Amino acid sequence: MTTPVRRQYLQLKRQHPDAILFFRMGDFYEAFDEDAQTISRELNIVLTARDAGKGNKIPMAGVPHHAADAYIARLIKAGYKVAICEQVGKEAIKGLMPREVVRVVTPGTVVEPSLLDAKQHNYLAALIQQDKQAGLAYVDITTGHFAATLLRGDDLPRLITDELTRLNPAELLHPDEQTPPPYLNCHLTPLESWRFESGKASQTLLNHFEVSALDGFGLAGNLLAAQAAGAILQYLAQTQKGALAQITALNVYNTGAFMMLDSHTRRNLELTQTLRGEKGKGSVVDILDATITSMGGRLLRNWMRQPLLNVDALNHRLDAVEAFYNSAAMRAEIRAALKGIADVERLTGRVRQGIAHPRDLVDLRQSLAKLPALIQTLNADNTPLFAEMAAQLDPCADVTKLLEQAITDNPPAKLSKGGVIRPGFSPELAAVLDGSREARQWIASLEQQERERSGVKLKVGFNKVFGYYLEVTKANVDQVPPEYIRKQTLVNAERYITPELKEYESLILNAEERQAEIEARVFQEVIAQVAAQRKTLLKTAAGLARLDVYQSLGQVAAQNNYIRPILSDDDVIDIVDGRHPVVEQTVQDSLTGRFVPNDTALSNQDLVWIITGPNMSGKSTLLRQVALITLLAQIGSFVPAGKARIGIVDRIFTRIGAQDEIHAGQSTFMVEMVETAALLAQSTPRSLLILDEIGRGTSTYDGMAIARAIIEYIHNSPRLRAKTLFATHYHELVELDKYLPHVKNYNVAVSDEGGDVVFLHKIIPGGADRSYGVHVAQLAGIPKPVITRAAEILRELEGSVALQEQKQQIKRTFSSQQLSFLGPETHPVIDELKALKIEELSPLEALNKLFELQQECNEK
Repeated sequence: MTTPVRRQYLQLKRQHPDAILFFRMGDFYEAFDEDAQTISRELNIVLTARDAGKGNKIPMAGVPHHAADAYIARLIKAGYKVAICEQVGKEAIKGLMPREVVRVVTPGTVVEPSLLDAKQHNYLAALIQQDKQAGLAYVDITTGHFAATLLRGDDLPRLITDELTRLNPAELLHPDEQTPPPYLNCHLTPLESWRFESGKASQTLLNHFEVSALDGFGLAGNLLAAQAAGAILQYLAQTQKGALAQITALNVYNTGAFMMLDSHTRRNLELTQTLRGEKGKGSVVDILDATITSMGGRLLRNWMRQPLLNVDALNHRLDAVEAFYNSAAMRAEIRAALKGIADVERLTGRVRQGIAHPRDLVDLRQSLAKLPALIQTLNADNTPLFAEMAAQLDPCADVTKLLEQAITDNPPAKLSKGGVIRPGFSPELAAVLDGSREARQWIASLEQQERERSGVKLKVGFNKVFGYYLEVTKANVDQVPPEYIRKQTLVNAERYITPELKEYESLILNAEERQAEIEARVFQEVIAQVAAQRKTLLKTAAGLARLDVYQSLGQVAAQNNYIRPILSDDDVIDIVDGRHPVVEQTVQDSLTGRFVPNDTALSNQDLVWIITGPNMSGKSTLLRQVALITLLAQIGSFVPAGKARIGIVDRIFTRIGAQDEIHAGQSTFMVEMVETAALLAQSTPRSLLILDEIGRGTSTYDGMAIARAIIEYIHNSPRLRAKTLFATHYHELVELDKYLPHVKNYNVAVSDEGGDVVFLHKIIPGGADRSYGVHVAQLAGIPKPVITRAAEILRELEGSVALQEQKQQIKRTFSSQQLSFLGPETHPVIDELKALKIEELSPLEALNKLFELQQECNEK
């Protein structure tokens, strides 16, 4: 037979079998059975045992409730869910405290600031697939941002992976009968498939938003997106009921409205983390992020993950950045003002969900109190753009006044500690505190009064068992007045009470209970009044985030000598003295201290650049910097260049390096070919392709053949013809510029005087004729005997007659007129067709001419 507490625990555990149950018992959260073994192992805490009845022992482990957040964070990071079970009510029922699970913490539903990255969204996503379509929805319950989209295409798994890579959700919901694309870096949570059923999901959305149709959200024809969004709301109702109040809108978007960046490109360009997986440090966002607030940091990362395609919207951003760029004084004032502003967006979310602590309200009050001065600073400049930014900020004077009147200046972290509500704000509370104060004063003076009245040496004390008492030593017991009532006998003393003392004690203890009750009620009333202003608060938070990003980009541009790019809808990318934003900073911190800038000019006429040159000479840096300058321009940032004209790019593809994907059974070369196939299939004439060392993962002839075929395809295909930077060690490819009119050769300049090789990192016209691999090996620290022997072998090979004949044969092959079927070679039939005046021919003449041309082709 089990104990009542054990039965209560098992009943709650059955309701949450997939979560670790934190079962509140006094000042601890306890875990039992397998949960206890799990947290003992994961948290490195002692595993004990508890009596479950009839001598049965069960595993038990616990953590203090006041330190639970840190332990929960570690469990969530390890991929577990935690169900928080609290004691509800103040009195036991039949000897057992009522308990219930108040919320379930999962990776995607974390709300505690200590468990979140302040400058990153924490997304909960849902995905459902059907045929060649997928519905994807996501929400950040700390901010209320809720969005959904429909993905469709032949390469659906890649589209899903690319969008999820952009979002980087902490948790992904999916029907239990479907398997998401593998290798997603997030916690996967399967849900019963009926939660994604169209009728159920749609009704969930209708009920939540209290509407009769979903067309107003843009969900007409986007049934799968609605199914994913509805599943999220059902999951939140199960795990975080309070979060549902935070979700008041659904943004349905089209991925085609933004520049497409696949997962490989995001990784290769190191936008938010390095190739080594380090977040922030060494990434592009690490250079651009001079934001002061958490809201600004999140918005900047959103912009980087979704570059725009609209020139007008981008120019509006650039205008704002330029305003700060041109005014160092304004930047300094705004940065100083923003330093005192907390995360208004997430604070508002905590208020709306009813989980805000007293200090959250103080942070909100102090932040709002700084807005009038910030608005005045923006308006004082008389610049229309600054005035526009000021107009987006509402100081919420009513909220500020309420919080100033209601909340004490330095409240405790927990409401239960008392001292949160100003006494003057609540007459009821003031009366209780006055009565308690008088009683405490009476007790404080009691010791002196009783000594004088009775002549007995005594002292007044207090403990939690007996309350207040009068303590008299054994030597003075005979002098105790008769009205004293003996309460406790000690070895050397006796303790007494009096009816009057118990009366005042009752006043004090009742006052403490009443104070806690009144403060809790008044605090919730204040929370409700602040929550009613949610829309205004969130609008102000959004305005603060934009202001912060604008000043950040202006600050970075001024510090690093960036310039405003010229944006257009044409097909030109013209960069003068371009620089890599991250490498430039690294070089400045090194001994050389100088980054060598380079020009790039891509257009329909200069469509493909074939770039040759030694390893470590700067080819890859050039490729990445062109992509990054284009991307930065399309988020509305100034760029590291002397001049830049950017024709809007619809997508950037990079094929730079590869790692063997052994877990997927794919070699480096296979990965390279799969990625190359994807970019050739998905690119358009508005795309930018960055290709580095294509074909190097196989034999020389195979690699050269593939590399050449790819260049021809990009150059000749009317569907493709994307602007391309193609870095290669296949020097034979430089012959292609003779036959493909829009291919241009460039190489990295090298100074080689008397065997002293220096890489100049400057891109110049023409092709390279050497790779300087032996020199690079020497720089890498290969032992000198190896370098010497490699140089000898190289000289022998270069002098070999057979090798020279082989090189000549390769050159003749690459010089052949037999190019691809899409090539621009001439033919008499083609020339005759071009000269033919079709509009002057009768139908019969046209048929005769067509027959003649066919005969001529057959003869040729």
